[in-house]
Amino acid sequence: MASSRKSPRADKASAVAAVDAALAAALAEHVVPHARVAVALSGGIDSMVLLDSATVFAARHPLTLSAIHVNHGLSPNAGRWTEFCAEQCALRHVPLATHRLQLERRHGESLEAHARAARYQCLLAADVDMVVLAHHADDQAETLLLQLLRGAGPQGLAAMPRRRAGRPALLRPLLELTRTTLAAYAIARGLAWVDDESNADRKHARNFLRHEIAPLLAAYFPGYPATLVRAARHQTEAAELADALAAIDAAGNVDASGLDRALLAQLPPVRARNLLRWFLHERGLRPPSEARLNEMIKQLVGAGDDARIRIAQDGAEIGRHRGRIAVHARAVAPYERIWEGETEVCLPGGTLFFERSRGAGLAAAKLDRVTLRSRGGGERIRLAANRPTHAVKKLLQDARMPPWERASLPLIWSGDELAAVPGIGVALAFQTAPDEAGWTVDWRPVGPTRGRMHAD
Repeated sequence: MASSRKSPRADKASAVAAVDAALAAALAEHVVPHARVAVALSGGIDSMVLLDSATVFAARHPLTLSAIHVNHGLSPNAGRWTEFCAEQCALRHVPLATHRLQLERRHGESLEAHARAARYQCLLAADVDMVVLAHHADDQAETLLLQLLRGAGPQGLAAMPRRRAGRPALLRPLLELTRTTLAAYAIARGLAWVDDESNADRKHARNFLRHEIAPLLAAYFPGYPATLVRAARHQTEAAELADALAAIDAAGNVDASGLDRALLAQLPPVRARNLLRWFLHERGLRPPSEARLNEMIKQLVGAGDDARIRIAQDGAEIGRHRGRIAVHARAVAPYERIWEGETEVCLPGGTLFFERSRGAGLAAAKLDRVTLRSRGGGERIRLAANRPTHAVKKLLQDARMPPWERASLPLIWSGDELAAVPGIGVALAFQTAPDEAGWTVDWRPVGPTRGRMHAD
């Protein structure tokens, strides 16, 4: 009696068809003709399947295909993996861009997380329209489990998005397919790949879930991992609804100066948390924990009007000024630099631009031993003959400059005399006469250090 079970050959054929169909559907939906698409290529089985299928697709469609390999340098075999990727791309006539990283462990962050963030930064810097990644259903299920164990909300439980907009955009076309399907494709197509020995190290949470927990779940729940992929989609919808509500709350209350503090105080707690989480995400920061988010709201809303608020979060600071909540760069340490006539001077808090002028700005002939210094306190300047000498601090306050911008603002000194305060004016003694050669200055502070890209 013939068995109803499919033959291995049929399984392999269906796997090839499934991978090719998933990739073709995703690219047809999200990629325009003649777009530049790059495969994120590690050399592992998943990315080799994606590269192989993408090569087949590109041969039949108007598409410019390339690959990107990031050598983290964390394994003694990393060099061989880079060579392998180069060989495989050469066989397929696919251009390969290789990035070699030198990573150092950051305080409070695992080296693996740092490597993952660095890899995404390389991918996002690529001069292409789309980067495709080989994450599959098992990866998505593991990500959802990790987020559950961290107590994440809908945004975290949405796990990895199928598509992330931007330039380049990120696309995960294989997110509905299992690891088993990709392995069957690789065998059917006779692919070669490399194995990262760190994937077997169970001290990493993801590897522990993959090798110890996922097999048990698959044995007892036949729908695994598809059911968790479906759950992640539901959480994506919930997260999108939460973001839509935050955008409604933010309308007319968020602008370049920040978020209206009064609104945050008026909203019910659950909507206030949702709005602040959305506001931080819109400014490139990763979401804080529940406890930290509650503490942020307590400080930002509950502290007195004259309280100086400085909350560190994901490489930036959150502060408050004139009723607005703002995300800004971290405070810089005091500095002093000699100006030697450059048109651009990079300083800890931004860049100071000098432009030659006539009859405006600093009189070039009056400058001597020019230094650029951060404020030390107590500086005074006289800006006009009919005006008294003013404290620089008072002028900056009158200009409504936030305290974090005042701290990094460079003052221009000629010898021991304060010659100019960018954005405020030039001291009377250093102003140009009509038609006299001078320098105008323009201070452009840096924005906040944006949150690091992570594998979501």
